[in-house]
Amino acid sequence: MASPNDLQFQEFEEAAELLSADPGASTLSMSGSNSSTPTAAAQDVKLDLSEDEEGQEESSELLGGQKAAGGFWTFEYYQSFFNVDTVQVLDRVKGSMMPLPGRNFVKHHIKSNPDLYGPFWICVTLVFSVAISGNLSTFLSRLGDPSYHYRPQFHRVTIAALVIFLYAWLVPVALWGFLTWRQGTERQMGGYTFLETVCVYGYSLFIYIPTSVLWIIPFDWLRWALILVAIVISGSVLVLTFWPVVRDDTKVAAVATVATIVVLHTLLAIGCKMYFFQTAVYINPVPTANTSHHVTAPPPHPH
Repeated sequence: MASPNDLQFQEFEEAAELLSADPGASTLSMSGSNSSTPTAAAQDVKLDLSEDEEGQEESSELLGGQKAAGGFWTFEYYQSFFNVDTVQVLDRVKGSMMPLPGRNFVKHHIKSNPDLYGPFWICVTLVFSVAISGNLSTFLSRLGDPSYHYRPQFHRVTIAALVIFLYAWLVPVALWGFLTWRQGTERQMGGYTFLETVCVYGYSLFIYIPTSVLWIIPFDWLRWALILVAIVISGSVLVLTFWPVVRDDTKVAAVATVATIVVLHTLLAIGCKMYFFQTAVYINPVPTANTSHHVTAPPPHPH
């Protein structure tokens, strides 16, 4: 067993000479024969670290909401357009029903992550709500009429689908093309992508779903009041979203663009109301000529 006197610090002459010659040098040194090995190992480590950094950059891009690159014929290409959760969809629906001044729908709700999930199901739901509510409205207005026989009009579903989907796709295409053309002029404006434009129009139609359900109530003045409220709410979302894009353009072009957006949106609502919820006037057939019954007297009895 070592005595306490044996436990003491020892000075190494070689280390002291190295430190006195170069104070910044490390006491841990390797012989010259092994100098090439650490260099190669350092290069290997550097390569490994660079590969790890590349992997981290790729993962950060995916987590940052970047769309996966791929051909349009692949399933992954379209899957990226439906990459939203319930919280995001509900937030966008709420934003489309509560427009606030100075609050841009794209900047505050879409946030460079447009989706087609919400617009698609909003359009599908609106098609069935308009068609079914129109049939129920006709049935309730003729309830109690013995001459009326209810026959479901399934062609209304086809017409509603044609009108709503064409509006939700063709109008954004035309607007996006016009804004893209205007951006190519001398005035550079901060526009939106095609998917962002379609996304805004799709969510702006959500207010018409509860409106079409309430159109079942057989009061025409109430239906017009609901149309007015729906047009103001959904039209405000579109105006507040696209006005910052066109306001830097000429005054005539900016006003004309916004007016066209509002007019087309108004025509959609009024057209659905006039076609699907117009009270039909049924006229009972009136005889063209009065038929009289001639009663012939019996022949006289012979006396």
